[in-house]
Amino acid sequence: MSGFSAEWLALREPADRRARNRDLLGAMASHFADREVVAIVDLGCGAGSNLRAMAEMLPARQNWRLVDFDPRLLDAARERLVDWVRESEILEDGLALAIGHRHLEIAFTEADLSNGIDLLLDPAPDLVTAAALFDLVSSDWINRFAASLAAHRVPLYTALTYNGVENWSPPHELDGPVLAAFNAHQATDKGFGASAGPRATEHLVRAFEAHGYTVKTAPSPWLLGPEDRSLMNDLAAGIARAAAETGQISAAQAQVWLESRRKASAAEIGHLDLLALPPR
Repeated sequence: MSGFSAEWLALREPADRRARNRDLLGAMASHFADREVVAIVDLGCGAGSNLRAMAEMLPARQNWRLVDFDPRLLDAARERLVDWVRESEILEDGLALAIGHRHLEIAFTEADLSNGIDLLLDPAPDLVTAAALFDLVSSDWINRFAASLAAHRVPLYTALTYNGVENWSPPHELDGPVLAAFNAHQATDKGFGASAGPRATEHLVRAFEAHGYTVKTAPSPWLLGPEDRSLMNDLAAGIARAAAETGQISAAQAQVWLESRRKASAAEIGHLDLLALPPR
């Protein structure tokens, strides 16, 4: 999988937290409301932001396995999780954290998800989760992933999957061509075969419904304003670079668009959250 820096993940975390759909997050939490203990596998965990967004919605005792291919991000996750809480203990294979009345035990696993996740499902967790992951994987990988979870009747909750929608203010004449080129780049191979890109949630819905799951989706767009200037600038630079790499627009056009976006007052970047629950 193409890598992301810990700095980029830290920059986007506040926007991710605001964007996450609260109704769907609440529906996920309700599924475990009568549980005292829950075990969660977090795929492509990065620096641990998904755990930080979910922990206070889950039962009092939580066992997490954070999984990423990049050992540097796993190290960043350890550091940021310790900084996040008042009480922490370093364990032989992870961390123990206290957040109010909740107690979390966290293990860290370096794994190449392109090989599938079957080894991460033994023993089967109560929930598999991920954030900003599934637009990077292929439709074939999604089908195999859904089959693996269905074999163990494991629910999925995922947030912030890119859906191909972008609106910048004020508008610019190159917005359309740049977006088309960027979305084409999103469909290129990120280590799993041709990526599902903006159609990832559509693929997830079909794959899990084929196994009898009940699937709900909800919008979780980034709504960025002047307070997000650093994020907007970095985001625009990445979009311009990726769009130019496709050859659908020239490097000069990408630069013109980037300069205009550095003056943007606002941006909406579309995402979708998804909750898939197995048949009873």
